Amino acid sequence: MVWIVLSFVILIGWFSFRYNWWKRPVNYTFPRILMYHLVREHIGRNKYNSLRVTPDMFEKQIKYLYENGWASFTVTEALENVDKLPSKSVIITFDDGYRDNFTNAFPILKKYNFKATIYLVNNRDHLGLKSEPRLTDNDVFELINSGLIEIGAHTLSHANLNKLNFDEKKKEICESKQTIEEQFNIKCKSFAYPFGNYNDTDKKIVSQCGFGSAVTTKVGIADLRSCDLFEIPRIAIRGRDNFFAFQLKLKTGKRGMIK
Repeated sequence: MVWIVLSFVILIGWFSFRYNWWKRPVNYTFPRILMYHLVREHIGRNKYNSLRVTPDMFEKQIKYLYENGWASFTVTEALENVDKLPSKSVIITFDDGYRDNFTNAFPILKKYNFKATIYLVNNRDHLGLKSEPRLTDNDVFELINSGLIEIGAHTLSHANLNKLNFDEKKKEICESKQTIEEQFNIKCKSFAYPFGNYNDTDKKIVSQCGFGSAVTTKVGIADLRSCDLFEIPRIAIRGRDNFFAFQLKLKTGKRGMIK
């Protein structure tokens, strides 16, 4: 009997640590910025499945947001209307520019009339997951023309900014914006740091290049009215998250005590 009670206590402790269910929600007037990479089926036991949210799970997540009154915005749209954002605002972002963002995620976003910001690497041959198809230019044009998708920049070559000198950083950041604007005839206003790596110099370059914001991989929920707009945290939505974890991340920004 003692072992049963002890096992139950251990199980409750593990569940509380893993899922943080008891924690109070972060103020719902602060928008939730969700970070995705790929929307596609998992590949065996591949270590990058954490970046792959299945289409079924992605639709379940978007349907939940839609049915529970979440309002959808792009990053720049939210910042331009920051004083008028309704409670329960959500900003969906994708990093890198994988083709499944168009083939799998976009039809679901259209179905529920939800918006997203895609942070595009200009030279998509440099992306780390070389086996994954990349967005084509025609895909990007269709995404832009839908009125649902904002295109942000993610450097020319998915560069690790920590390993570059000043001139190399400036080229990767500034030319990524210029190339997107010239290629797709749009204004590129938001930036995402590759690998989540950046420092104060990088932030200054992003600002000087004419971006209005930059997102990070730091986990959290920020008040866009007062946070550093060149260091905006996001909520990482993982391919191994179950639906309960997704709901908890909307509530607190984290699945559990650690992430």
